[in-house]
Amino acid sequence: MINNASLRQEALKKLIKDIHGGMPLEQAKRIFKEQFNDVSTDEIIQMEQSLIDEGMTVNEVQSLCDVHAAVFDGSISDIHKPKQLSDVLGHPVQVFLSENTRMEALISEEIQPHLSEPSKSGRLMLEVAFERLWEIDKHYMRKENLFFPVLERKGNDTIPKVMWGVDNEIRSDFKALLKLFRDKSVSESLIVEKAKALIERIQDMITKENNILMPLLVDSLKMIDWILIDKESDEIGYFLDIKKYDWATQELTNDTDEEEVVMGKDDIPFDAGSLSALEINQIFNTLPLDITFVDKDGHVKYFSQGKERIFSRPKTVLGRHVNKCHPPQSVHVVEEIVNSFKNNEKDVEDFWIKMKDQFVYIRYFAIRDKNNQFLGTLEVTQNIQPIRELEGEKRIVEK
Repeated sequence: MINNASLRQEALKKLIKDIHGGMPLEQAKRIFKEQFNDVSTDEIIQMEQSLIDEGMTVNEVQSLCDVHAAVFDGSISDIHKPKQLSDVLGHPVQVFLSENTRMEALISEEIQPHLSEPSKSGRLMLEVAFERLWEIDKHYMRKENLFFPVLERKGNDTIPKVMWGVDNEIRSDFKALLKLFRDKSVSESLIVEKAKALIERIQDMITKENNILMPLLVDSLKMIDWILIDKESDEIGYFLDIKKYDWATQELTNDTDEEEVVMGKDDIPFDAGSLSALEINQIFNTLPLDITFVDKDGHVKYFSQGKERIFSRPKTVLGRHVNKCHPPQSVHVVEEIVNSFKNNEKDVEDFWIKMKDQFVYIRYFAIRDKNNQFLGTLEVTQNIQPIRELEGEKRIVEK
């Protein structure tokens, strides 16, 4: 058994590199058991960060994420750490872990019984079960938008980068499988094959969430972090359930009356007229579109809070670098847009996508001062489907 800390790190890295080079998983498990009694959450995090520092890309580490879970499962020495908070009803840790328990139950009771012998009836049952399991998207969104920003502010961005990338791969596999269900020409055997592969990835992620992410969060987050996470969770939603206990309400003792503070401020002058801070806030929140402002250094500084939100914007993203507000696969596009604004190459960039019954128009604007100095980037998002459907005229004053 290896007990020296630096030697353990090197041995862990070598094992992962060997797996990356093609070592069979069973052989890796055997070597792990021979060299280590267990491995701590911190050791896994340090190992992954060290691999990245040495030149392994985030995508390569991400591709090994499921392998890590399989090799280390049951051997992580500090998995007891989240237990105390997991017993506090309504606490974000308790809610998150209970969702993982419900996922495992759904997989065990509604999916696995239909994976042994492919049949048309089993295919239908699988489709219904996977449609329910797709609510895992809300679980991942809370993790990515509420947990990860806090970890990043505390200096740990390896776990968020790797996990978010794997989450998106699971989402892609999920969407592909649901599409196969709807294609009647696809055989039941192919459905089962893809379903088994997806379930294995989901279960591996549950292992990493329970045994690595949760202990890390418990060690890193303060009470105020958990309160903010709890307050922002409802907007994103939960996996096949609603939150039954309002844990944060009991913890909030020093909240400031936001409206009273805003009302106490003097009007702010503009090029034409002036507005109070309260008026500005309510005007932006009334506009039929979502506004997000990223400052010149790339940090999210503001977003509007309208009634009809298109994309989730929890307050935990405030102060977060814009590169970390997008999945790894699309970061390069964001960087290109922002750099084109900084270099005065462009003033605006447009995108448009279909989302169910919405046609979403996404516009990015370079914000500059009167001397053409770059101040930041404004994102404006609007559902323009109702506008596209307009016909004829409707005048305030009839002809």
